[in-house]
Amino acid sequence: MKPAQLSRCLLLCLAGLPLSGMADAVVLWPERPSTAKEQFEPVPMPPGFQIVVTEQEGPVFADSRGHTLYQWPVRQLRNGPVGERKGQPSCDKTIYTVNSGLMSPYPGGFELPELATRRSCLDLWPPVVAEPGAEPVGKWTIVDRKDGFRQWAYDGYALYTSVLDEKPGQVNGGHSQGAGEVGVRRPVEAPSMVPPQFRVETLLTGRILQTKSNYSVYASTRDGPDKSNCTGACLQEWEPIQAPAYAQARGEFGIIERSPGILQWTFRRQPLYTHIGEPFRKMYGSDEPGWYNVYTQYTPKPPADFTVQESPTGLVLADRSGKTVYMYNCADDALDQQACDHPDSPQVYRYTVCGGGDAKRCLERFPYVQVSNGATSDSLLWTAVWIDPLTGKWASPDQPGALHVWAYRNRPVYTHYRDRAPGDMTADQWGEFYGYRNGYKAFWLRSDFGR
Repeated sequence: MKPAQLSRCLLLCLAGLPLSGMADAVVLWPERPSTAKEQFEPVPMPPGFQIVVTEQEGPVFADSRGHTLYQWPVRQLRNGPVGERKGQPSCDKTIYTVNSGLMSPYPGGFELPELATRRSCLDLWPPVVAEPGAEPVGKWTIVDRKDGFRQWAYDGYALYTSVLDEKPGQVNGGHSQGAGEVGVRRPVEAPSMVPPQFRVETLLTGRILQTKSNYSVYASTRDGPDKSNCTGACLQEWEPIQAPAYAQARGEFGIIERSPGILQWTFRRQPLYTHIGEPFRKMYGSDEPGWYNVYTQYTPKPPADFTVQESPTGLVLADRSGKTVYMYNCADDALDQQACDHPDSPQVYRYTVCGGGDAKRCLERFPYVQVSNGATSDSLLWTAVWIDPLTGKWASPDQPGALHVWAYRNRPVYTHYRDRAPGDMTADQWGEFYGYRNGYKAFWLRSDFGR
C-alpha cells in the first residue's frame, strides 16, 4: 500500500467512518470536526434583516424570522433567458399551464402536469415586501413591482423567501451549487470575512478555502500554532501562501513572518499552503500524510446510516451496504421554472426518467434509502421523512405501505439497482442534461476528475 493510501485508511478510522470496500479511503470529516462557523463581514443592513450562518452555505442573509433570502438572477438556457434582471422582478401570481420551450429538445406549448394544484411563483416564493417608510441601505435597495407594491432587493436583484424553509437556517428552496441549464433560485450569501487573496466555495462537505485562482488551500499537522515547519525538501512540494507587505490580519486570518521580510498567511493560527503542480479545484494534497484541506466550516456528518465509499473518480456517499446514494434534480420548463424534485411537486417527471412513467418500476430501479431503527439526525440538512412509495408524495407514519426514508434538504435520496459493489455509480448523470435538469446525480463528496 502506498504511503498516501495508508494515510487515507488511517484517517478514515480516526473519523469513525466505515471501512467496507474502502482500501483507499480518504477522510473527509476529522474525528472531531471543528464546530467553528465561518465569519462574515458586518455589512450595513436595513432593520428586520440579519445574517444566519447555515450548515452548508455558510453566512446567508435572512429575514427577521431567520428564513433564508433567495434571488433568481437571469441565466441563458438553450433557447432563451430565464430569471430576473436587476430591478425587474418577474415572479408574479401567474399560474402557467404550458412549458416555455426554453429548454430544448422540447418545443413549447405542452400542458404541464397537475394543473389543478399548481401554484404561482409568488405562492412558492413570497416576496420580501418593503414596508412604508423603508429606506435603502448600502446594497439594499427597493424596487417597484408591476403589481403595485415595493420589494426589497440586494445588489439589484429582488429578494424572496421559500415556502420550503420552515426553520431558521434551512436552505431548502435552492442551493449554491447550481449547474448547467437549470433556472434555480440561489440563497443570497453574505460577504465572508476572507482576505482578497482567498475565496470560499460550497461543497457537500463544507465551506472549503481556496485561493482567488481556485487552487485548494492546505495546512499541515506538522506545523505549530503560528509556526511553519515546512522547510527544505518540503518546499519542493508545498508553497507557502505569501501575504503582501501591506496585508493586515483579518478575522481568523493572521500573518506570520517565515523569514525576514517574507510573510505567510495563517487561518486559525495554522500556516497556509498550496500544493505545487496541483490543478485548480482539486484536492489531491489531502492524500499526503499530515496534510489536509482547510475549511472555514464543515457540514455536519451524515447520519449513521451512511458510509463514504471510494469510486474510480472520487468519493461518494453511500448507504450502510456501500451502495452509492443519489440525489434527484428537477426543474420544469415553465416560465417560472418551478422545482419538481420535491414530494410536494408533481412526480411525473421523476417517474418518466426512472421508470418510463411506471411508479413501481421506478421504485425497483431507484429504491429509497430507508431509515434504520433508532437512526437520527442532528442536522437541518438531513431529515427522516415518511413517503408513499406509489405516489412519491408525503405520507403519515400510520399509512399502510408508507416508507421511512432519508431526505437531504427535505428531498428523498436513492440507491440504484445496477450498483453491485461499493463505489459503483452506474446512475450518475442519469437523465436530462447530465442529471441536472431532470435526473439523478451521485452524492459526490469529492470528485477527482470532474469539478
